[in-house]
Amino acid sequence: MPYPAANSLRRQLLRRLAAPLSLLALMSGLIAYWLAWQYTQHVVDRSLADLATAISKQIQIAGPDAPITVPPLAQAMFSDPVEQLVYRISNGETEIAGDPKLPLQGTNVRRMHYAYVFETQHEGTAVRVAQVRVDQPTGNPVVIEVGQPVHHRFRIAAEFLVAIMMPLLLLLLAGWVIVWRVVNQQLNPLTDLADSLNRQTHTSLEPVDETFVPVEIRPLTGALNGLLDRLKAALDAQRKFIADAAHQLRTPLTAIKLHAEQAAIGRDPQQTLAAVKELRAAADRAVRLSNQLLSLARAEPGEQAARFVNLDVASLAFDTGAEWVPRALAVHVDLGFQRLDDPSNDHPLIARGNPVLLREVIANLLDNALKYVPPSRMNGARITMTVAQTVVDGVPTAEVTVEDNGPGVPQKQQPDLFKRFFRGDGQGMSDGTVDGGAGLGLAIVHDIMALHRGSVHYEDAAEGGARFIVRLPVATGAVLRAPEPPRETKKPAHHAPVDP
Repeated sequence: MPYPAANSLRRQLLRRLAAPLSLLALMSGLIAYWLAWQYTQHVVDRSLADLATAISKQIQIAGPDAPITVPPLAQAMFSDPVEQLVYRISNGETEIAGDPKLPLQGTNVRRMHYAYVFETQHEGTAVRVAQVRVDQPTGNPVVIEVGQPVHHRFRIAAEFLVAIMMPLLLLLLAGWVIVWRVVNQQLNPLTDLADSLNRQTHTSLEPVDETFVPVEIRPLTGALNGLLDRLKAALDAQRKFIADAAHQLRTPLTAIKLHAEQAAIGRDPQQTLAAVKELRAAADRAVRLSNQLLSLARAEPGEQAARFVNLDVASLAFDTGAEWVPRALAVHVDLGFQRLDDPSNDHPLIARGNPVLLREVIANLLDNALKYVPPSRMNGARITMTVAQTVVDGVPTAEVTVEDNGPGVPQKQQPDLFKRFFRGDGQGMSDGTVDGGAGLGLAIVHDIMALHRGSVHYEDAAEGGARFIVRLPVATGAVLRAPEPPRETKKPAHHAPVDP
């Protein structure tokens, strides 16, 4: 599947900063040209009107001698070829001086003091003309016209525009350079951040230095540092888990090898049989340890959270406990189930979780209780599992309790109960019949409950035994199933019968 092309942040910033800057310069140039054109029109019209007025003053001064004295003066005033001026002086009957083809009327007429300014055509060229009339005591008034081609004022406006735009273009160029430098300087922290992350390895996950990071980027670096911390903790936990698992597996595997060698070299059938039994026991311990290690790995946060469903905690606890009844009977332990909040167990207790992992929780607690409950007690060995709905800190909670009447856990060992590979060997039977295991059962329970946002803790039972309490938040908004008819095996405080 084709992926969309990645956008360059630098290119985007330059485009979005330089383009408006260039557009602003263009608009400024257009406005400057319009202002220059308006100013040029006003100045040229005023100049033409002043020239025409000056000739009119000379005519008034000359009086009757005007046809003789004015033409040489007008010829001297309008003889500059650069200005390209044309003029006409007439009294309506005779031409006194100038170009008789210059029209006396035009368009866009505007009055300026004593003169009228208009546009007209002269020899195929657009000209701007200023006209002044001088009344005579006798005869027609004298008309003075001074004209100049329109393109002359375009040249003047262009000169004004160049004079204005040159500094503006220099400012625009300087602005582009400033934008380029500022964008590059502001993106340098991202480059440094990328270099810092590229230097990270799986053995050294150091947090990103935020000393010179802008405030706007610090949420990103903070999230990266949080991710690096979690990744470092996960890698450390994985390395510790692998090291501990390798250490724990080494013992049963070594025992299997030794017992296998004894069985291979044994000459006495009884000695060989004993070695085979020990080999089988060591293999069972290795299998159990491997299963516990797999359960512990499965309890790590990850894809298991995506497999959560709504489940009935009471039904799950009863079904799991029923699977352990044959083992309890085999060691003469009374295993019972009780629903405290609903003795008839008519209504489900809905929570959200992974049923496979929650079964593992209950199974580990029952296995732990069966290991340390002595079957030779005077009043009988007993394990009771209770389920109830409680409220903890205002939150409805499903509570599963596994209680036994064994020796319990010494006070000094209780803080380490849920640590991995911690074994409370010695708190059980004094005859050494209790298999301490690998110390993973309660650690698995703790990790699974942490994955479910629940809790597990230990209390001393009223009869001196152990009491493990597991709490799981009740699902909010869950649709409860219709009550099932009570089954005979789900009666309150039911205990498995014990052989006499």
